[in-house]
Amino acid sequence: MVKIGKTGKDGLFPVCFSYAASPGHTVSLAGVFNDWDPIKSPMKFNPKSNLYEIALRLPSGDYEYKLVVDGQWLPDEGNPNFVSNDFGTLNSIIRIK
Repeated sequence: MVKIGKTGKDGLFPVCFSYAASPGHTVSLAGVFNDWDPIKSPMKFNPKSNLYEIALRLPSGDYEYKLVVDGQWLPDEGNPNFVSNDFGTLNSIIRIK
């Protein structure tokens, strides 16, 4: 799931990504904003929301991404927007403007 806030004075938008899973998993975010590196953006489990979460600040644009859960690359089921990729699978996509 993705929530996009209003742009800040720096021109960047706060973008919160979340994933529902029980504690004990390894969950990260990989996408064009971090060169598809599954290590750069680890998500942390929030016991209050029972979600894995990460907040980024991004400029306006289109961003493809996937969740990496216990080493498995998955599209974000909480986001209905997908595009095909070169591997024959789907990437989630968000548009920030």
